[in-house]
Amino acid sequence: MTTLEHPTFDDVWRMFQETERRSQETERMFQETERRFQESDRRFQETERLFKERDAQSRAKTDLILSQLSKQLGELGNRLGEFVEHMVAPAVVRLFQAEGIEVHEVYPEAASHRDGEDIEIDLLVVNDGTLIAVECKSKLTQEHVDDHLQRMQKLKRLFPLYKNHQALGAVAAMVMSDSVKNYAQKQGLYVLCQNGECVEIGNSPTFKPKVW
Repeated sequence: MTTLEHPTFDDVWRMFQETERRSQETERMFQETERRFQESDRRFQETERLFKERDAQSRAKTDLILSQLSKQLGELGNRLGEFVEHMVAPAVVRLFQAEGIEVHEVYPEAASHRDGEDIEIDLLVVNDGTLIAVECKSKLTQEHVDDHLQRMQKLKRLFPLYKNHQALGAVAAMVMSDSVKNYAQKQGLYVLCQNGECVEIGNSPTFKPKVW
């Protein structure tokens, strides 16, 4: 009987073969691990590439949306500017004179900054004793009306040249719902509405403007 203390050539050969087998198995496992790592790395890189592509597409879509929105806002701003310049400004002279209010001057985009307070008026309509502040919007909301009422509270304080004038308020819009129009009228504001290619006063015949 052969013992480990006295290995035979066959024992040594078998041990060598077993060691070689285990070495090959270890190499195979290492290669398999490396293959899986490379596959994981490939999938990670593919995922990263797809993410970058989607991120680039998303940024491109966002940029396109922002560009279109900017263009639309620009067009809306141009339309509002044209509405104020070509429709409201000429109309206020005719409309208020028809109301018995003589108009001497019309100032677009009037602004004042005094004692930490600011005010901007789209159209300031003036004669020797009356001052009318007109707020112009593409679509008028109740919030716009409330904002203009706050402007009216500080109008003469920030335009002291007209401190002895009676101040009246008006709102004008390309689009105005009946509910907003009625709300503005109840607050004592003149209501100027677009009607086709002209602007008209939308107040009722019994309307009495509020004087500030």
